Amino acid sequence: MADKTVIIKIKRQPTPSGPSYWEEFSVPYRPNMNVISALMDIAADPITREGKATTPITYDSNCLEEVCGSCAMLINGKARMACSALIDQLEQPIRLEPFSKFPVVRDLAVDRAVIFENLKTVKAWVPIDGTYDLGPGPRLTAEEQEAAYPISRCISCCCCMEACPQFNESTGFVGAATIAQVRLFNTHPTGKALKRERLAALMGDGGIQECGYAQNCVEVCPKDIPLTKSIAEVGGQVMKQALGDLLRR
Repeated sequence: MADKTVIIKIKRQPTPSGPSYWEEFSVPYRPNMNVISALMDIAADPITREGKATTPITYDSNCLEEVCGSCAMLINGKARMACSALIDQLEQPIRLEPFSKFPVVRDLAVDRAVIFENLKTVKAWVPIDGTYDLGPGPRLTAEEQEAAYPISRCISCCCCMEACPQFNESTGFVGAATIAQVRLFNTHPTGKALKRERLAALMGDGGIQECGYAQNCVEVCPKDIPLTKSIAEVGGQVMKQALGDLLRR
C-alpha cells in the first residue's frame, strides 16, 4: 500500500492573462483521500513527476465538507467539489482544471463574482433595513419549511453555471442558482415583498428566457437542489406577471 501512488495532471496558469500549461504530479496514496488532500500533499512538496521543482498549486478551499462551495473545479472534465471527490472513485490520471466559464485568477482559482452580481440583480435577500423592530418574524408552517429547505442549501459553488450550455458571454444568462434563489425568497413571508422586482429582473437580458432546459444543472448540483423545478415554477411566475403588466396598459 505504501508504494501505491496517485497520478494527477493539473492545468496551470500563473497569471489571469498568461498562457496555460499542464504539470503532472505523483503523490503517495492513502485510504479515503480526496482531491484536496492530494493538493495539500503537492503544496508540501511541489515537485513534478519528472522531478522538477515548481510552485504550489493555487486553489480555493475552506470548509472541506461541501458547505462553503469554494473548492469547485473541473475534475476529469466534470464540474464538482474537490472536497467530496474521493481519489478511489476517480479514474487516473486525475485531471484538474479551473472552471472554463469564469476568469482565471491563478491555476485552479477562478473569479466567481458574477454569481454574486446576479444575486444582487434579483435582490436575493429578505428586505430588512434595520430602521424598525419587526418583532420575532413570521411563522412558517412545516410544509413551507419543507418546501424551502432544499432550495436554501445552495452553496454558490457555480457548478450549475459551468455545466450550463446557455451560461456564456453571448447570453449573459443568470444561471439556475440565481433563479432558484428567486423562488426561495419569493416564497418567504417577508421576502415576497420584493417579488415583483425579482420577477421583473428576470424578464430582461440574461433572464429566465435564456434557459434552454438542458437540465445539466440539476445533474451536477452537489446539494441535489431541485433546480429544474425552480426554473419551471419561476418561469410561470414571470410569464404571469408579464401578461398581467401587458393587460394593465
